[in-house]
Amino acid sequence: MLYSQAVFRTAGDRSIVMEFANAIDPYVLSKIRSMAAAVEDQPDLFIEEILPTYCSLQFFFCPLLTTPDVLRNKLREIEKSLPPSSSVRHRRVEIPILYGGDAGADLPFVAKHNGLSQKEVIDIHSHGDYLVYMLGFTPGFAYMGGMDKRISTPRLMQPRIKIPAGSCGIAGDQTGIYPIDSPGGWQLIGKTPLKLFDPFSDHPVLLQAGDKICFVPIDEDEFHHIIHLTEAGIYIPSISEEQTP
Repeated sequence: MLYSQAVFRTAGDRSIVMEFANAIDPYVLSKIRSMAAAVEDQPDLFIEEILPTYCSLQFFFCPLLTTPDVLRNKLREIEKSLPPSSSVRHRRVEIPILYGGDAGADLPFVAKHNGLSQKEVIDIHSHGDYLVYMLGFTPGFAYMGGMDKRISTPRLMQPRIKIPAGSCGIAGDQTGIYPIDSPGGWQLIGKTPLKLFDPFSDHPVLLQAGDKICFVPIDEDEFHHIIHLTEAGIYIPSISEEQTP
């Protein structure tokens, strides 16, 4: 449910949260992105960082230059000035995925759990767009919405101690990619050769809140070819800009 106006919550001595709804919804994300863009254009707010989540924005401010009450009032005025609906630019990012085999050890289980063939799982997973709502858990981990419920699968009963970076998995109604080696309990169905997090890059995180993701199946030869080009520093991910009405 979208609130008639945002609810403010205190989050420490230099941060406040502006909550717009209590539901995960594309319209809510559009509202959050519009608000964030409007705030970024006003340096006199003395905001140092903006953190988007599923339903809210967290603002970190300089307590020496403003106060929570002053900031809340200014944010409320910005919210009132936002148009009821507006077009928002977003990026469309293609993520190549090698499905199954050693790259996706749990693909057979996901297929069996849902009464599908492995090819059907791949076709469903790689069809349509996924919307990135927020980043969290580990650097660059994108929480996406839009997965078809036909391939929904519970988490592993026993999480793995180490999942390789690039692994793509399913947990419940969500899908996601592990940007770095980490523990995890998602059902692994494939792997991307792309680096979603590179601390040595000028832009260390590949994905952003508001991105639309398209998964593209590739074979093993193409997987290793992309890795080779990436390591050589000459691979450019397929990213384009679109307008959402």
